[in-house]
Amino acid sequence: MRLLPLLISLLFLQACTPTQQGMGETLKLAVMGPDDVTFTPEQIQTMPYASMYLRVNEGQRIFVVLGFNEHGQQKWITQDRAVVATQHGRIVKTVGLQENLADVTNLAQDPLADALHLTDESRWTRIISWTEQGKPMSAAAQSQFARQPDEVLTIAGNAIPTRVWDEQVTVDALDRQWTNRFWVDGSTGRVIQSAQTLGADYFPVETTLLKPAKL
Repeated sequence: MRLLPLLISLLFLQACTPTQQGMGETLKLAVMGPDDVTFTPEQIQTMPYASMYLRVNEGQRIFVVLGFNEHGQQKWITQDRAVVATQHGRIVKTVGLQENLADVTNLAQDPLADALHLTDESRWTRIISWTEQGKPMSAAAQSQFARQPDEVLTIAGNAIPTRVWDEQVTVDALDRQWTNRFWVDGSTGRVIQSAQTLGADYFPVETTLLKPAKL
């Protein structure tokens, strides 16, 4: 995590040209302002790092950048240095949020790992561990996927045909059920947008991938 101060400083870097100075001011306002963050397609394309929008617990939509891309996971960094780790578009761990996802097991069997071959019969079981009002929680969760009507998303100026999948999740031990939704790029299989939770029907998080990580 020693790279985090350097990474965050890049968000506020001021260079010599008017264009670069303008970008620096835009980044400051976008990250620190009171409203939802919105960047133009041109601004997104000129940024030298992978990035996405993130909305946590129905709060302000913020802008996050990729800090690390390692072992199949992408670790996204917020301006206040919280970390959200994703794998195949699924949030698998967080650090520094009001509530956090500590662990998800059996990730190798997650159907999102091969999202272009998802079917309505796709199922998955894992153990999730999270905090709920500061209290550690852990439970087994069972998922079944159901395809919804396709949608075309416009992100960073690009029209992206997506396959929309609802993941019906059940935690029998807590008598809870909820639905995660994933928008999958129909050509790459990459999750472009998602609405999911950190815990069992608890603490919603929305993601929109702006600029993917280079493999």
